[in-house]
Amino acid sequence: MTEPRTAIVTGAARGIGAAVAQRLASDGFQIAVVDLDESSCAATVDAITSAGGTALAVGADVSNEEQVKAAIERIAAELGAPTVLVNNAGILRDNLLFKMTVEDWDLVMGVHLRGSFLMTKYAQKYMTEAGYGRIVNLSSTSALGNRGQANYSAAKAGLQGFTKTLAIELGKFGITANAIAPGFIQTDMTAATAERMKVPFDDFIKFSADQIPVQRVGQPEDIAHTASFLVSEGAGFVSGQVIYVAGGPKD
Repeated sequence: MTEPRTAIVTGAARGIGAAVAQRLASDGFQIAVVDLDESSCAATVDAITSAGGTALAVGADVSNEEQVKAAIERIAAELGAPTVLVNNAGILRDNLLFKMTVEDWDLVMGVHLRGSFLMTKYAQKYMTEAGYGRIVNLSSTSALGNRGQANYSAAKAGLQGFTKTLAIELGKFGITANAIAPGFIQTDMTAATAERMKVPFDDFIKFSADQIPVQRVGQPEDIAHTASFLVSEGAGFVSGQVIYVAGGPKD
């Protein structure tokens, strides 16, 4: 890059989002650290700035159109026009289908699908004007189906179709769109899953690692490395792809 580009990472207060934000900052991007509560972004922003990078904490509910519009306008004004977007924000409301409430369904769809749609809709304006853009959506191996995750699996599968359509519509403007589908990643979210299942997290990790060909679970940095490639200038001929980062092959 001849001058720093602005990248937005949603759900960047912790976990995968925080790791992606820090990695892109080390790659030379100015980072908008977006999460529901602006104060929760402080640790990620501090990690970036203490390493010599530039970061801005932005609080926004990605499923709220007015908040998204305001957030992106603020980012453009304070950091510069965003030409990289990583849609990582997500929540879990796991349950078996007959126990799942309509609210649980709607909340998950709202954050994952509506949130990614809104963030992309309002960020792509700056990308098309620049004639350059990179969009990365966080899917999951759960898109292939996972017991107790009808809402999450449907949302993550939907993100894959969304990604492929973005690639088709936006390619002529110099914008690529790809999805990363992580497998088991050791985060607070998977710790919460273990707690819900009443399984000690260490046992949950060991069991999961035994099922993975590389014999370990993933770390947030594994996803950050992949995102770093996909948003790079060198990845300009990679678009509309779903990359499973899961320690082994997936369908």
